[in-house]
Amino acid sequence: MRSLWRTVDRDTVRVSVLIWLSVAIVGVSYGVTAGSVGFSLWQLSALAVLVLGASSEFLFIGIIAAGGSAAAAVVAGLLINSRNFAYGMSAGPFLGRGRYRDSGWRRMVGAHLVNDESVAVAMAQGSVERTRAAFWFCGIGIAVSWPIGALLGGLLGSVVRDPGALGLDAAFPAVILALVLPALKEKVTLLAALIGAAVAVATSPFLPPGTAPLVALLSIAVTIPFREKVR
Repeated sequence: MRSLWRTVDRDTVRVSVLIWLSVAIVGVSYGVTAGSVGFSLWQLSALAVLVLGASSEFLFIGIIAAGGSAAAAVVAGLLINSRNFAYGMSAGPFLGRGRYRDSGWRRMVGAHLVNDESVAVAMAQGSVERTRAAFWFCGIGIAVSWPIGALLGGLLGSVVRDPGALGLDAAFPAVILALVLPALKEKVTLLAALIGAAVAVATSPFLPPGTAPLVALLSIAVTIPFREKVR
């Protein structure tokens, strides 16, 4: 594992650190929000560690705060996090290949670390070794920074009642946009992104918060014929 970390280059370290910082900042927003609606420090921290999914956690506490049942909140959170199925399919091959083939508990931990950012950073690499190293490096950092941010937010909750007033939510989308911009040079990927963005914007007024991006994944299916032609 030690030699695996040595394959992480400076660009990956820089991008990962920026992601960790943005994740921690959004985590503060989550912690403030959760604390303001009655979640205790241990509850919001447990959610941050065990779920490790910003969108689903925000939706969960939103449903509970609105008077919804815990079962409804759990189902909604699972629906939002189901998008990780696609990311898991992308991560599966490089977690099971190469000199440092993962198995057993390590693959389980890797599955927990699968998210938008860790997979995006990993897929930007040029080899299996670098892909694996970038995934673990970025993923572990996110798994640490998100709960820390949430805990800090919970502690600040008694002082700052409105996280939107701090503008914390803008950091996360900005980092994601910076990550995907290089991939948009490919015409088929750009087409999928444009279709997905249009679907998300069109459906967001009619769907529960966070579900529009999930529906937007249908754009991948629309562009499959174009990918076949490229091949």
